[in-house]
Amino acid sequence: MSGPDKPKVIGEEWSDERVKSYLDLTPWDQSVNADHFVLNRAYEAMRAEDFERFVGFFVEAGRDLNAEDEQGATILDRVASHRRSADYVRALEKAGAKAGATDGH
Repeated sequence: MSGPDKPKVIGEEWSDERVKSYLDLTPWDQSVNADHFVLNRAYEAMRAEDFERFVGFFVEAGRDLNAEDEQGATILDRVASHRRSADYVRALEKAGAKAGATDGH
């Protein structure tokens, strides 16, 4: 919680341990693909450089970078649809991410 006595921290450095901690997240709904859920949460929470480090740890852990959501979209599909996400897209593509079936490719 931020306020006058506790200023909001912007640009905080994330340790490898903090970045890796996202590997332990699990979806509330067991019908949701856990790998897609984790990638989505990391994308929403991390700066591009931290997300790139996370993607490396994610792949190293043997997780599925091309996991799909209920509509057949991968994390690359979601990230690529956002205007200011070029650094995130590059990180995903560099690691081997592919577009999902919904992309039309």
